[in-house]
Amino acid sequence: MGAPLTARGNAPKQDRSRATRRRLLESAVTCLAEHGWTGSTVTAVAEHAGVTRGAAQHHFPTREDLFTAAVEHVAEERSAALRNLPRPAGTREAVEAIVDLYTGPLFRAALHLWVAASNEPQLAPRVTALEARIGRETHRMAVRLLDADESRPGVRETVQGLLDMARGLGLANLLTDDGARRRRVVAQWAEIVDTALRA
Repeated sequence: MGAPLTARGNAPKQDRSRATRRRLLESAVTCLAEHGWTGSTVTAVAEHAGVTRGAAQHHFPTREDLFTAAVEHVAEERSAALRNLPRPAGTREAVEAIVDLYTGPLFRAALHLWVAASNEPQLAPRVTALEARIGRETHRMAVRLLDADESRPGVRETVQGLLDMARGLGLANLLTDDGARRRRVVAQWAEIVDTALRA
């Protein structure tokens, strides 16, 4: 009888701990997206999450622990975004959905992590491995969204070219909202992709 009560008694504490951890990870992503690596300290993340620095360090003893976990959180969120994309009505809608993945805060945070990883040996191996995994998953999702047959010559390269173009548009969007130009580029790329896939 005592064990179930103890388990039930621990549940709210575990739920609070999980909620605090999630807030810290989401705040780490937000701080990275808004302030970059140098402006994203453990203290800044804790303040953004509404917890003490001590609570943050209880979950993540070092800055590297916190942002490595944030890398994994970003990867999971991006994977979920890819999996949850609705089946588009046509090629134009598919291309728009793929480009949208690269113009939001998750991509911005991931980009800051890439830059940080180039200078932080503790982050580099994890970021590299996670990005390779996300790249493979993004490619698979793009193939599904486009209903592409990669057994046909040139189709795989067309899908990869689309992803590279979408990443470039995401980079351009970092400095200024380039929505009007992006819409024209997406429309043109949708025609190119549609021609390549249906030829």
